[in-house]
Amino acid sequence: MIHRLQFALPIFLFSVLCCCLIQAGNANAIGLPTITFGVEDANSPEQVSNALQVLFVLTILSVAPAILLMTTCFTRIVIVLGFVRQAMGTQNMPPTQVILGLSLFLSFFVMSPTLNKINDEALQPYLNEQIDQPAALEKALAPMRDFMFSQVREDELTLLTEITMDSEPNDKNDVPTMTLIPAFMLSELKRAFQMGFMIYIPFLVIDMIVASILMSMGMMMLPPVIISMPFKLLLFVLVDGWSLVVGSLIKSFGV
Repeated sequence: MIHRLQFALPIFLFSVLCCCLIQAGNANAIGLPTITFGVEDANSPEQVSNALQVLFVLTILSVAPAILLMTTCFTRIVIVLGFVRQAMGTQNMPPTQVILGLSLFLSFFVMSPTLNKINDEALQPYLNEQIDQPAALEKALAPMRDFMFSQVREDELTLLTEITMDSEPNDKNDVPTMTLIPAFMLSELKRAFQMGFMIYIPFLVIDMIVASILMSMGMMMLPPVIISMPFKLLLFVLVDGWSLVVGSLIKSFGV
């Protein structure tokens, strides 16, 4: 009986406290702010223009992450790191979140000079109301174009200019940004796959050696991947593979 009273007393006190709080809340109710959206008839062309501008800004914000990632060094880095994981045969180790996080921070490191230049020449003057929005966008685009021109390959740029332009450009200023971006992305994909091929070679040699040894021993039913994985991990650790891969990636951008 005493144990039941000890168990029921805290529950009773907690119930009484909840009732008191509910009554106090009903007595002193505090209104919460609400957000309402509505569709009304436009009374002037300015209202239609403002609505279209808001819709355009929301559309740009939804695709802004993809635009920023495709115009930076993120593509090459994440593809090469993905090749490293596949070449070692470790399935999902390191996890995809780790690969993406490392790629993102390495991208910030490589792009820091360009981002600092955009901040100094475009963002800060615009926030200080020294330049207007079109001028800020133009000044912010110039460093990004310089970075993409420093990494784009001549073959891909020539291919895209022949497809999209009627005449051959005289200099970099004649190349539109919408032509430069896909050429830059193709160049990044090509370089990433070239680096991935070079990364695959030592791991492929280990797989071939292990497979030959297993076949010579008559152990054809044993998958070679199970035996070769520890040796590939050992080789990768002994040569400090992550430092070599990351260092090669950063140096490939000329940093």
